Formats: sequence, C-alpha cells, structure tokens
Amino acid sequence: MANYTAADVKRLRELTAAGMMDCKKALEEAEGDFDKAVEIIRVKGQAGVKKREGRSASNGLVTALLDGTTSGVLLELASETDFVAKSERFQQLAEKVVEQVAKAEPADVEGLLGSEVEGGRTVRDLLDDANAAIGEKIEVRRFARVSGGYVAAYLHKTSPDLPPQIGVLVAIDRELPTAAKDIAQHVAALAPTYVNRAEVPAETVESERRIAEATAREEGKPEQALPKIVEGRVSGFFKENVLVDQAYAKDQKKTVAAVLAEAGVAVESFVRFRVGQP
Repeated sequence: MANYTAADVKRLRELTAAGMMDCKKALEEAEGDFDKAVEIIRVKGQAGVKKREGRSASNGLVTALLDGTTSGVLLELASETDFVAKSERFQQLAEKVVEQVAKAEPADVEGLLGSEVEGGRTVRDLLDDANAAIGEKIEVRRFARVSGGYVAAYLHKTSPDLPPQIGVLVAIDRELPTAAKDIAQHVAALAPTYVNRAEVPAETVESERRIAEATAREEGKPEQALPKIVEGRVSGFFKENVLVDQAYAKDQKKTVAAVLAEAGVAVESFVRFRVGQP
C-alpha cells in the first residue's frame, strides 16, 4: 500500500489544482513520493494540453494594471468555463500575466507568450502549467496599453459571483479622477467604438450612407426626402458609436461632449474589453 496520507492528497490538490482521484492515483503511482507525484500530474496534464488547443475559451476575466496615473494595461485572460474563471489560481495567473504585460511591453500576444517571467520560464510556460493542472484551455485573448495626461481604469462585474467581465482604460488630457472614472463607467455601459467623428474611417461613413440610402429606397421613401433621411440615419450611427456624441449614461439629457465641456476635460483615448466579445 502506498505511503501517503489524506493531508498529502489535500496538499497535492492545492498545489496542482488537480482532482482528488487524480491526486490519489499520482501518489499511488509515485509510492508516496510527493515530488514525484507532482511530476506525474504535470506530465499527464501536459499530455492533455495539445488536445485542448482546439477547444473554445469563451469565459474568463478582464483585469487592469495602472503604472502611476499616466499609463495602464488591460488584459483579457480566457478560460473554457466560468467555474475556472472564479478560481483563485486562475485569478492569480491573470495578475501575473498583466504584470508581465506592463513590465515587458510586448508588441503582441505572441511576444507576451515568449517573454521571460522568472528563472528562464516564459508566460507560455505559466499558461501550459495552468492548462495541465486545471484541465481546461486557458489563453491570453488580448491586451492593450493606454497612456495620456491622466489614465483611469474601471472593472465591472456582470455577476457578483464572477470576476470582472468588462474592463475599461480611459486617458483624459488632465488629472481629474472623478471625470475619468465617470467616463470609464460610461464606456463600460454603452460600448462606444470611437472617441470622436474624426476617428471614424471615411469608408465606414460612406458605407453607412449607402446602406441608409438603399434601406430608404427599399422602404419606398420619396426621392426628394432621401438626402435628409440618409443624413439622419448617419447621424444616428454617430450617436450610437462615437463617444462624444452618445447620450451620457448617468444623464440621458446630456451628451458626453457636454459633460466633458462642463468638466473642462477632453478624452484622448480609451479601450474596452468584454469577455468573449470582439
């Protein structure tokens, strides 16, 4: 009979996040040698990493890290289930990875995965270990960096028992924490795509015009009314997608532009992530 105790099983589970039966089997196979049992679980877990690569990771969390008040990074770490997203191990992994984004300043996800964390180990090694131990596909879906006069972060929980599912970084042109937080919360709620109309690509505007005109003709609108109808619908596109044109989330009678003017600030840039969405 293998020489191990219930405490050994518990310790192995806490260290590897493997299931109880897997821990017992590993300890039996290792004849009670704890370090060897850890190795067995890692080897068997790593064998399953490749099998999990094609699976969908549509859950997870968003986290942020500010570097003082002038820059910050936002990260989406994905998992297959919300059960794993809620786990302490997964959330600790997210914090390590977002810290590495801030430290290494990689150009893209591939660069982040190849960056060294400690002892010659890379972010990819950390993810592989987590994949092996937890038994789910875990991946860095995306990250972004924002800098400006003053940067604020806002993380929103869509459910009290889940980690943040929506994250926002906002850069404004001067240090005004309350205004930055208010705008970050607005961005989280209304999901604009652009800061202002100048950021909207010309081809996107022309596409909206063509669609608006074709739709109006299909609806049988009179020819003489088409220009006004088209402009109205393009204006509606701006009000839905452009931050400064949107109705302010906390006071629908005002636009975001009006709120910014009252505060005496301008938004320089923003980024918004929602778990599982583009």
